Amino acid sequence: MATLISASALHQRLETGERTVLLDVRWVLGRTDGHLDYLTAHLPGAVFVDLPTELADHAQPGLGRHPLPIRDHFQDSARRWGINDGDTIVAYDNSGNMAAARVWWMLRNAGVDAVYLLDGGLAAWRANGYAVETGEVSPAVGNVTLGEDRMPVISESEAAQWHRRGVLLDARAGERYRGEVEPIDPRAGHIPGALSAPTTGNVTAEGMFLPVEELRRRFEELGLGTSSNVAVYCGSGVTASHEIAALEIAGYRAALFPGSFSQWSNNDANDVAVGSEPFEGAGGHPSGTSTAAGSSVGA
Repeated sequence: MATLISASALHQRLETGERTVLLDVRWVLGRTDGHLDYLTAHLPGAVFVDLPTELADHAQPGLGRHPLPIRDHFQDSARRWGINDGDTIVAYDNSGNMAAARVWWMLRNAGVDAVYLLDGGLAAWRANGYAVETGEVSPAVGNVTLGEDRMPVISESEAAQWHRRGVLLDARAGERYRGEVEPIDPRAGHIPGALSAPTTGNVTAEGMFLPVEELRRRFEELGLGTSSNVAVYCGSGVTASHEIAALEIAGYRAALFPGSFSQWSNNDANDVAVGSEPFEGAGGHPSGTSTAAGSSVGA
């Protein structure tokens, strides 16, 4: 299954009238202006997807900041977006697909194969000179029937032992992994045994995914082999989906820890490691850690 679609390929689909549902997932941790940005400019016909309310359940300390919604709730949302069985779906945002990858993963998990990320997102679309439109798009309700459990996931207890059976990647910014800052979760640091692999390393400065060989080399340098058991977490399971997309492009199938560090750090029984090494400082329960604006990569 392909993961990405280029702006030119998507434009051709739309020009020839091929049925395509466009999902605009404009969301960045700590900001609430995604919908306003969407209203200002979006791909023609694109429907806005509200990540906190449509791609997540209510935050719960025991499940993390963005728990996955139950299947029926997600199906209701997908139908509101106008998705019918058999549709081709393209998701995008304006932040290198860091948010859009969440709906890509969730639809894949629900059994939808024809779902793609627009490589480079809105910026790539506009860079090609293609038209955008303003205002709200309210499509006819669709009839899609979604499944579940089609993508691998791991639990909190499995995350604790994952380093014994494979590679656990932390997709957040390096400073959050090292425990230097923590803008939102109760403790700073990382799951003991995890390796730092920020999602920003998957894309170019323009927000395009790196070429296949470069992505493969990146993950090989982190110790991944062709038969590695790979799992990924971030702050709350959002940008970890982006890492899973990058891994898929590079030829790896990776599992998601949905609750991610927001779930892990809320459980006082869990050790937290700090520093640049997988087990450095493990066992500590840091307090008084600083916060910093702009350190939210890895939601």
